[in-house]
Amino acid sequence: MGLIRIDKLTVGYKKRKNGDKKVISHLNLDLKSGELICLVGPNGSGKSTLLKTITGLLPPLEGEIFLSGKNIRSMSSLERAKQVSLVLTNPVQAGQLTVYDVCSLGRYPHTDWMGSLGQEDHDMVTAALDAIGIRHFAHRYLHELSDGERQKVMIARALAQNSKLMILDEPTAFLDMPYRLEIMHILQNLAMNEDRGILLSTHDLDLALRTSDRLWVVNRDGSFHDGAPEDLVLKGIISQVFAIGEISYDAERGRFHIPVHPKGSVRITGENGKFRFWTERAMERIGFALQGDETVKIHVHITSRENIVTWIIQTPGNAKQFSNLTDGIDWIQNLKIAG
Repeated sequence: MGLIRIDKLTVGYKKRKNGDKKVISHLNLDLKSGELICLVGPNGSGKSTLLKTITGLLPPLEGEIFLSGKNIRSMSSLERAKQVSLVLTNPVQAGQLTVYDVCSLGRYPHTDWMGSLGQEDHDMVTAALDAIGIRHFAHRYLHELSDGERQKVMIARALAQNSKLMILDEPTAFLDMPYRLEIMHILQNLAMNEDRGILLSTHDLDLALRTSDRLWVVNRDGSFHDGAPEDLVLKGIISQVFAIGEISYDAERGRFHIPVHPKGSVRITGENGKFRFWTERAMERIGFALQGDETVKIHVHITSRENIVTWIIQTPGNAKQFSNLTDGIDWIQNLKIAG
């Protein structure tokens, strides 16, 4: 039995006049234990609307949602809180609460009417702090933490809630790259090692492609696609949904292609590995196409001896060597050679 089963779901907003505003229609989806699913799509495509509907914050316009086999329409808010934990994008104003205090709030579905924590609750909070790696600052105030540290606390709070399903709305928004990578790594481990089901929305397509078991892709026109990241790339879905103007997704290289006015061609030989890779990237960035033809007028040869890398750049009647790409790029850009 899946943690989420969605049957013929239509999401959107109820309006008093002119009928309901439908955003995404006729969805049939599921999410199982141990899966990490990333929901991606352009701004305004309905990602947050779908997540809010799945968690019961918005009513479905049509269709049904089942959490662990039970229809969400028949569940109380307390029952839902035992089945699913939610981490939203909005920053939490926690006043003088410590990290431990905030994580303890995740135990509210399991406490008595006074919210008193028993030993089992304290054990769950400590285990959540350990799992996310933040036990060492459990007694710091939340307002003292960086954005990345605060987001870890929110995930620990959701983990302390002890639901099998975690839903996160853009958990890596506004974070620096190292924290974005760390947060996604934490969520991936929770799915794999603790058999949690995790559904999150994100604008970071590259991270989603690298970490998710499946992608849910929604377009502005309401079309929806579900599948392994690699399948959706190979079928052209990613290119179709995320193309804008002249910018397109290059399925062969797994990255977006930003067009540059062509200046000519260049041949690169010598060292392989990271030096070759980043030299090719540099040449493409400044507008030179990569060719293996020996008739190309610009030839970059990379050598490495005793950990010293040298770029030898040859043109008709001239050759110069450089110890770094910065100087080599400047020299090439100042050339007056066509082709």
